[in-house]
Amino acid sequence: MEQDKPILVYATFPSRELAEQIGGKLVEDGLAACVNILPAMVAIYIWEGKRQQDEECAMIIKSRATLAAPIIRTVRSLHPYENPALVVLDIAGGAPPFLDWIMSQTSAPKAGSA
Repeated sequence: MEQDKPILVYATFPSRELAEQIGGKLVEDGLAACVNILPAMVAIYIWEGKRQQDEECAMIIKSRATLAAPIIRTVRSLHPYENPALVVLDIAGGAPPFLDWIMSQTSAPKAGSA
């Protein structure tokens, strides 16, 4: 079993509204303690052999390691992209009271969410 510890999940979305909708669901379902939405970034990438440039927004999801898979499943099920950016980042350290808060806020996800 993986060690349960605080993590961050980085994701991108095509609009602030969609990010707010999905982020709200993650928090309401107990999968995330908090989400930060950073609007108005530009993504430049190659997709299907062509250079693309789109406006997106980024989300940082604060959660716990044992909820990473349910977070990814939830976001993918609601996301319009075929291959959305979803990256789990380990937290090397931080303020213990804040890290404890993340763990306490995600200790009891709603049934069916995890």
